[in-house]
Amino acid sequence: MQILVCYDVATDTAAGRKRLRKVARVCVDHGQRVQKSVFEISVNQVQYEQMLHRLLEFIDQEEDSLRVYRLREPKERYLKEYGVNVSVDYDHDLLMA
Repeated sequence: MQILVCYDVATDTAAGRKRLRKVARVCVDHGQRVQKSVFEISVNQVQYEQMLHRLLEFIDQEEDSLRVYRLREPKERYLKEYGVNVSVDYDHDLLMA
């Protein structure tokens, strides 16, 4: 499944900045950053549940927000991109030089 994860973490304290780094790390480990706090992620059901569990461990629900959207598939059929496009297609083989 393809999902979009968006978060806003309060960073006015050291604890908030630490939460932000942890939330970002979970998202980086699972997908591609498309904006500062927005990630496109491709996971199966088990990976999704594990990722969501980790995110909810780090989010302070009194101060932060987390939104997770399931994207219609195939994403390419419904996605319109404008401006600078640095997307990487993780569903196909990549050649690393």
